[in-house]
Amino acid sequence: MKHSIQLFLTLFVSLTTFAQSEKDNVLFTIEGEPTYVSEFSRVYKKNLDIIDEKDQKEINEYFDLFVEYKLKLKEAYNLNLNEKASYKKELAGYKKQLSKNYLTDNTVTEKLVQEAYDRLQKEVKASHILIKVSAEASPSDTLAAYEKIMKLRKSIIDGADFGDVAAQNSDDPSAKGNQTIPANKGNLGYFSAFRMVYPFETAAFNTPKGEISMPIRTQYGYHIIKVTDVRENAGEITVAHILLLNKEDSENKENPEEKIKDIYSQIKAGSDFGAMAKRYSEDRSSGVNNGKLPKFGRGRLRSKKFEEVAFSLDNVGQISAPFQSEFGWHIVQLVSKHTQKSFEDEKYNLEQRIKRDKRANVINSSVVKKIKKLYTITENPEAKKDFQTLAATDNFFTRSWQLPTDPAFLNKTLIQIKDTKITYNDFATYLSKNKSRVMQKNIDPKAFINANYAQYIDGKLLAFYENDLENVNEEFAAIYGEYRDGLLLFDLMEQQIWEKAKNDTLGLEAYFNANKENYKWKNRVEAVIATCTDANVAKEVKQLLAEGKPLDEIKNTVNKDAKVNVIFTMGVFEEGHRNLPKEFQLKKGVSDVIKEAEGDYTIIKVNEVIPADYKALSEIKGKVISDYQVHLEKEWIQQLKENYKVKINKKVYRKLKKLVK
Repeated sequence: MKHSIQLFLTLFVSLTTFAQSEKDNVLFTIEGEPTYVSEFSRVYKKNLDIIDEKDQKEINEYFDLFVEYKLKLKEAYNLNLNEKASYKKELAGYKKQLSKNYLTDNTVTEKLVQEAYDRLQKEVKASHILIKVSAEASPSDTLAAYEKIMKLRKSIIDGADFGDVAAQNSDDPSAKGNQTIPANKGNLGYFSAFRMVYPFETAAFNTPKGEISMPIRTQYGYHIIKVTDVRENAGEITVAHILLLNKEDSENKENPEEKIKDIYSQIKAGSDFGAMAKRYSEDRSSGVNNGKLPKFGRGRLRSKKFEEVAFSLDNVGQISAPFQSEFGWHIVQLVSKHTQKSFEDEKYNLEQRIKRDKRANVINSSVVKKIKKLYTITENPEAKKDFQTLAATDNFFTRSWQLPTDPAFLNKTLIQIKDTKITYNDFATYLSKNKSRVMQKNIDPKAFINANYAQYIDGKLLAFYENDLENVNEEFAAIYGEYRDGLLLFDLMEQQIWEKAKNDTLGLEAYFNANKENYKWKNRVEAVIATCTDANVAKEVKQLLAEGKPLDEIKNTVNKDAKVNVIFTMGVFEEGHRNLPKEFQLKKGVSDVIKEAEGDYTIIKVNEVIPADYKALSEIKGKVISDYQVHLEKEWIQQLKENYKVKINKKVYRKLKKLVK
């Protein structure tokens, strides 16, 4: 085995070196179309099993199979199977799915996954103040917002109360409150990863306890954050509850506080919590399920009071005293606790969450940087100015704005990626579909164009790279090429061989009759095989079989005390069948007890010996169809070799053979 592995590694490295040094050499052509050494080398190495006792696969045989494979592909393209709508649709779907694995930066992704997992182990309690400013606001408005929040930050550092400043100045409505919602003075409670927008989350986790962050900008505007506590994440819990709505919200005329206390008393006296939830809870969605709610973590619920009580329960089955939230009166029962999973268990789930989160922008930015280094990209330096002028027109930010019609404007090149040009018309159409600009106020045309231009160009670069992956990524090209060719060959084989073998009944019958010697039964027996685990039981079963007792009667006799001492197998068995002991002689009657291993005793009652004979087509049709397919394929391959001219580069082929030997 050691010799085999060493030989495999030597062959692998040698083939790689050979493929690189001979990369441009043609190994063979079919109708003048070349196949290169590098392709054969890659496929050969991939399909080479860890070397068996033959030392290596016969390269002659493999080379012939590879040429046949290429001949089939040539035929498929000549038959235009690659133009079938179903083929194109399936291939496009696969390419889109496969591309996702290459439109990422694994290093950046791994860092984000680890960061998210580490943050999920903690919960941050923070308050914030928001000064709203649009991402597309003018520089002057942006500066004004920044200066305002910096002034508020300084006042707090100088001694002002954070909550009071938030209540008086924050643009977050919850800070001030209203008639139905009490002011939270900027207090967001506890939260963990994925609960806030990513820039805000990062600032909160990076701000030391008791300190106030520098302004951080999100899509909402500028924030300052005060972190008041950091604690371990308690994981998730599942609870059940009974809810009675506040009196003004309920159809029930009874006092909900008094009634919830009565329900609590009955539960304490032994009534089933689930039954009481079904009967009394006014939360209809959970009531029908014994009051059970979906699992949740801290910071997930709209009611902080409910969450606080739920997480205060320590033991499964524990029930809270009645309490009131903003939704009504509750009793809560702890159903189960869900502790944090390991990094490996969470890794895939976190990767998927990151792709759906704003964190994905970090990955895209990294990929875009690599794309810009990969291609020759030429941007029109006047493009932004031209569109900023366009956006400055009076009706641009209204529903009445229409695309320009001047061909001289629309046909200008916005950006060129390699040989692909993107025109002003493409970007103008994109802007017209961007509904976020419609009817908005205080949008700076210059800022709006800059933001949308950057987003549009990044999207076009990613799309171009995705479409060009086959040309710039060898691994992608190999995997995609194999699937593309495999899908094409499947359609070809189905059309040329498999369907014909199944439907050509006359051809199948003729093939069967011409090859009957390959389809013969050996001598067979129609028999009952008894297997036992005890020698004495086996002797008893032999005697009962010899007496002609029915099998059910024998089972009832020897299978006692719920112990199975004998198992019967009935049927027709061919000489050499795996169920027949090796030394068994095919003759009528009951055999001796045959010991095959310790605890394995066999007795066979042969009712009839069936002499060797030819099999009927109906008995082995599946096997004959399979053999017929092989026969048809051989004939077809020979026809392909006659139809298409194959020219082998003998000098290069000899080098390959010599290397393998």
